[in-house]
Amino acid sequence: MARPSKLKVAVSDPAQWLGERERARMLAPKLRALADETRLMLILLIAQRPRTVKELQEATGLSQTLVSHHLAPLREQHLVEAIPKGRSNQYVMCCQTLAEPLRMFASLAAMDPETVAACLQPEADGPVEARGA
Repeated sequence: MARPSKLKVAVSDPAQWLGERERARMLAPKLRALADETRLMLILLIAQRPRTVKELQEATGLSQTLVSHHLAPLREQHLVEAIPKGRSNQYVMCCQTLAEPLRMFASLAAMDPETVAACLQPEADGPVEARGA
């Protein structure tokens, strides 16, 4: 008897089937989980490579209890996943495509006012609408 083939599912862009209000409602809890400085530090470390709680403790100086406390909202929002490895868990990003935007957002902290102002200037060769004309 032939084995059934695995069902392949294509993931569609939520913009095609959700309005802006619904997408914002779904995104808000994830952003709240990231809005805490400690959780953001933990997820930036995990974005570099998978880490155990012990490795996160050593990197941050936080207690095991506090690291675990802050990982909980990240797990609840499916931003990180705990993968059993030996007698501990290794925490990994939900998807690597999230790691780069997180690093980019983190770089905003190092931007001085001149750099921020340059980011806000329209490109000279951009469309007329983008230049405010």
